Order: sequence, then C-alpha cells, then structure tokens
Amino acid sequence: MNQYKSFAPVLPYLAIGAGLFWFNNAWAALVGFHIVILFTVWVLRPSLPVNTLFKSRSPKWIAASVLFCSTSGIGLYFLWPVFGVAGDLSAQLLSMGLTLASWPWFIAYFSLINPFVEEYFWRGVLGNDTLNLYIGDVVFAGYHSMILWGRVRPIFILFAVMILVSAGWLWRQISREDGGLLAASLGHMAADFTILTTIYWISAL
Repeated sequence: MNQYKSFAPVLPYLAIGAGLFWFNNAWAALVGFHIVILFTVWVLRPSLPVNTLFKSRSPKWIAASVLFCSTSGIGLYFLWPVFGVAGDLSAQLLSMGLTLASWPWFIAYFSLINPFVEEYFWRGVLGNDTLNLYIGDVVFAGYHSMILWGRVRPIFILFAVMILVSAGWLWRQISREDGGLLAASLGHMAADFTILTTIYWISAL
C-alpha cells in the first residue's frame, strides 16, 4: 500500500480542482474533496482507528486549541482590507452556488464535517510525529491556493499558504501531545467556522 499512500495526497487536489475550475461549484468541490478522501482511506485501510478522532488526554488541549483557533476569523476580518480581495468576490461566490440562503448550510456542513475528515486524513493517516516541519504540512496547505486563486492578490495567497502550513504543523503537534485527534479537530472546526462566518458576513454587506 506504500505506493498508494505516496499518491494519496494528489487525489484531494484533483477533487478541489475539478469542483472549482470544471464545475465552478463550491459544494461540488467540498463534497468531492470529502468523497475522494474517504475513498482513499478505504483503499489504504490504515491501522489508525477512527475513534482516534474522539480521543483526548486532557481538556486543556481542547480548550487551548479551540480558543487559539477561534481567533482565525478575527484575524481575517482585520487583514481583509490589505489582502486585495477581488471586488467581485460576492459575484464569484454566488456563481459557485453560495447564495445568501445556502451559505448557512455550507458553513454548517463545512464546520461540522470537514475538520474531522481532514484531521483523520492529513494528521492521522498521512501524519508524522516529528517536531520539525513535515512535507505533509505543506501538502495540506497547498491545495488552499486553488481556492484563493483569483480572489486575493497572489502575494497574499503565498502568505495564506504559509499560515496554513503553520496550522498544519500546530494541529499535528497538538495531536502528538494529546494522544488523539479530538483537540486538533475541534480547533480546526473553530478556525473553519470563524473564517467562513467572516467571509459570509463581509460578502453579504
């Protein structure tokens, strides 16, 4: 299965790319991303138990992860003016199926499902216990560049990817120290929820 594992990170990129650039639909990109990850996990059949997603040695790791990651949306709000966000972002989002009515459903699905799917895949199945920066941290962050392409200035795509590399590294360290993926998943959930809520709120103005 090693040959499949080395190819596994490529498949989520293909799913995101197809959803965004072929179907031009945010739901297609997100659901396709999750289906591909679940299929990849089924093919790899990792020894990591799924209940690792719900393991935590101490509530302090959960609290620290959630509180710290909850600042993501606040950071985005204050950095928004300097990111050079596309003037037609609201129109772009609307063309991708994110209407004012569907946004809350998208936020709910994204926030409740995506963190657990991603943490099990990136930090669990493809994870590593090293304290150093790991290629998996970079690969996890890299696909977000496709999401941001054409929506912020290129220099800030690089900035965002660097932040996400750091986030991947942080969630990996939290999982290593906490002996499970729950604290990282809930921190990831807090980040996703606050970021998407900020985008929804600003784009609706």
